[in-house]
Amino acid sequence: MKAFLVSLAWSVAAAGPVCAAVPLVHGVESQPLRAQVRRVVEGLEIVGAPLGAQERATLDAALAEPDPELSGAKIQAVLDPHVLLSVDINPEMRVKVQPGDAAPRLVEGGWRPFLVKVHNEAGTTAELRATSPQAGRLHESPAAEVPDRWLAMEFFAGQPLRRELGGLPLEYRILQLYSRDAGKREARITLDVGQGTQDLGFRSDANVLFECAPARTVRLRIMDEGGVPTTGSLRITDAQGHVFPAPSKRLAPDFFFHPQVYRADGEEVRLPQGRYTVEFRRGPESLVDRRELEIGQGPAEWSFRVRRWIDPAKSGWVSGDHHIHAAGCSHYSKPTEGVLAADMMRHVLGEDLKVGANLTWGPCFDYQKQFFRGVDDPVSRFPYLLRYDVEVSGFGSHQSGHLCLLQLREQIYPGGASKDHWPKLGLNTLRWAKRQGALVGPAHSGWGLEVKERALPNLVVPPFNGIGANEYIVDVTHEVPGIDGKPVPAVDFLSTVDTPYVWELNIWYHTLNAGYRTRISGETDFPCIYGDRVGLGRSYVHLGANWSYEDWCEGIRAGRNYVSDGFSHLMDFKADGHELGTGGSELRLASPGTVRFTARVAARLEEQPEPAVQSRSYAEKPYWHVERARIGKSRAVPVELIANGAVVGRTELVADGTARDIAMEARVEKSGWYALRILPSAHTNPFFVMVGGQPIRSSRRSVQWCLDGVEQCWKSKERLYTGAEHEQAVAAYDHARAEYRRRLGECAAD
Repeated sequence: MKAFLVSLAWSVAAAGPVCAAVPLVHGVESQPLRAQVRRVVEGLEIVGAPLGAQERATLDAALAEPDPELSGAKIQAVLDPHVLLSVDINPEMRVKVQPGDAAPRLVEGGWRPFLVKVHNEAGTTAELRATSPQAGRLHESPAAEVPDRWLAMEFFAGQPLRRELGGLPLEYRILQLYSRDAGKREARITLDVGQGTQDLGFRSDANVLFECAPARTVRLRIMDEGGVPTTGSLRITDAQGHVFPAPSKRLAPDFFFHPQVYRADGEEVRLPQGRYTVEFRRGPESLVDRRELEIGQGPAEWSFRVRRWIDPAKSGWVSGDHHIHAAGCSHYSKPTEGVLAADMMRHVLGEDLKVGANLTWGPCFDYQKQFFRGVDDPVSRFPYLLRYDVEVSGFGSHQSGHLCLLQLREQIYPGGASKDHWPKLGLNTLRWAKRQGALVGPAHSGWGLEVKERALPNLVVPPFNGIGANEYIVDVTHEVPGIDGKPVPAVDFLSTVDTPYVWELNIWYHTLNAGYRTRISGETDFPCIYGDRVGLGRSYVHLGANWSYEDWCEGIRAGRNYVSDGFSHLMDFKADGHELGTGGSELRLASPGTVRFTARVAARLEEQPEPAVQSRSYAEKPYWHVERARIGKSRAVPVELIANGAVVGRTELVADGTARDIAMEARVEKSGWYALRILPSAHTNPFFVMVGGQPIRSSRRSVQWCLDGVEQCWKSKERLYTGAEHEQAVAAYDHARAEYRRRLGECAAD
C-alpha cells in the first residue's frame, strides 16, 4: 500500500519530474510537518525566492491532503526539486550528505537560496551547520590573498525559522549561497550537527560544481515627471520570482525586509543575464510602470520617468509622515544600531514624501540620539526634509500610551542623559514638551481601544489597556503652559492610518462631540506596524511656497490638513468659502442656517476589485486602504460629509484619478463639527460651526462615553504610577472627571 501511495504521489504532483537524487522520507507525522513547511514557504518569500504560483497551489493541495503518507509524499514532490543537498542523520548522529536535484546555479556578486532536506532519524534538535574550504568571510582579506575563497554561505535562521533543528524526522532548511566570482566554481560543502557527527569516509561532504552567472552593470536613469533627475522605487524579479538584489543580504540603504530598492538617477544595479520584470514607481501619487526587460552580454541602461495621476504639492498640499524610525523593529541592530539619516532620506525621496519625522525611541536610543539636532538634518534638500524627533516608547509613559513629540528643541527629559528616568504619567512628558513649543499627540491611537462594533461613533467602552490613545481621554481635558507660559491644550493631535480606523476615529469623534478640538495626523510607524514603505500613512498640509518643518507641524496644530493613504485626496475643503485651518477652523453663525461645503476630491482605484482586501475585517491589515472604500464592484468610492460623526451628505466619486469639485449643503441647527471623509482612505480635520456663540456639546452620550472611558483607563493604568506620580495621576484623572461632568451638565438630551 505504501509503495502505491508513493507512486501515486509522484504521478499527481505538479512540481516537475520525479526526483532521482533526493530520497523520499516515509512515516512523518502530518501536523508538525505541515507547520514546518509553511514556515519554510514564508521564509522563501522573505529571502526573495518565493515558490511559483503553480507550485504554491500544488503545495496547498498537498498540505490539505488528509492521508498523512500521501500528504508527505506530495509535499516532498513539490519541494525536492529545490533541494541542493539532502542530509541523513542516522540514529547514532552521523551525518551523510548527497547532492539534490536543484540546478547548482549562482549569481556573481549576489545571493541565491536553496533548500536542504533533512532526514533526521536521530531526532536531534542541534543546529545544522554548513562549512566549506571555499567559504569564508569574504571581506576579511583581499581576494588575491585567498583566491579559492569565492563562496559565502549560511542558513537562514530569521523568523519564522530558527537555527536549531526541530527534531522532526523530516524538515527543510534554507541555505543561502553567495558567489564572489563568475564562471564554473566547485565547492566542498560539509554539513554536521556538532563536533564528531560527520560520517566516516567524507560522506558528510558534497562536492558541488556551480555555474555562476556573470553580473552585468545596469545604469539607471530615473527622472521625475518634469524630466528632472530624482529617486524612485524599483522591484526587480526574474522569471522564477527571485527578487534582486537578494533581500536577506542587503545592508542599508537597501532594507532586507523590502522587495523594492530605491535608486537615484545615475546609480546602478548589478544583475546576471536574463529577463526581468521591473516595477517602477515613486509613491502612491504615481502610476506603476511595469516592464519586461532583458540583460544581455554587455552593460545596460534602463530609463524610467515618473507618471503621476495626481500632484497635490502643486496646489500647496505638502505630504509628510510624522512617525518613522531609523532603528528598532525590522531594522537590524548589527553592524550598526539601526540606519543612518542618509538611508532614511533615500526612502523618503523614493516615496516622494516631503516630510519625514524620524523618531528616536527605546531601541538603540543611546546610539540614535546623536543624530538629534533640533533642526532639519543636513541630508534634507528642500522640498524634502528629514527631522529627528522623539517617540516616548519603550520607556517613560510606554505602557500608558506612546507619545509622538515633534518640533523639540531638547530631546531628553531633565534629570538624566538617556531614556531610563522619564515620567510614566504621560501628562508630565506633555508639560515638558509643550514648554518647548512642541507638537504632540499619541502614537498608533487604536491600540488598547479595541471594540467589535463597526459603527462610528459607537458607545462601547474599550479596555484602554494598550499603548495607543489611552491616557488621551484624560490629557485632552488639560491645558498646560506653552512656550510663552500661556495655557495651551496638552495634546494637539491623534495619530491615524496605522491602526484600525474604527478604534482610532471613535475616541476622536466622542471628544469632538464633547467640545474638544484635537486634530488628526497620518502616520506609518515604519518599520514597526508597517514595514512596507515610509509614507503609507500621510498628512497633507496646506502651505505656502517657502515652507519649513515648523510650518508643516503648525499646519497640523491648526488642522490645515487631511490624512490619507495617498490614494485619496480631500483638498481645499471650505465652509461657505472659508478655508479649513484658518481662524481656528471656525465658522460663526448668528442663528441656525444652511452651510455650503465644497472641496476638490480625487481617488484612484484599479479597474478590477481586490477581493483579498475587500473581504478582510477592518481589524486586519491594511487598516486604511482605498480598496476598502470601493462601492461593490464599481470604480467609485463614497465621499461623505459628517456632522458630529453622523453622515449628513454623500456623493459618489469615480476613482479614476481625476480631481473633481464637489459641493454639499447641511442645515446647522446648533454648534457642531463638520468634516469630509472617504472611509477608510482619507479624512479631513473638522470645521467648527458655532451657532449663536454656543459651545459644541453635540452629544450627551459621547460625553458620558468619555467619562466612562476615564474610569476604565484608571482601572487599567493605575498600577503603573508610583510615589509622587501616583498622586499626580490621581489629580489628573480627577480633573478629567470633573471636566466631563461639567460638560455633561451642559448637554441637551440626545
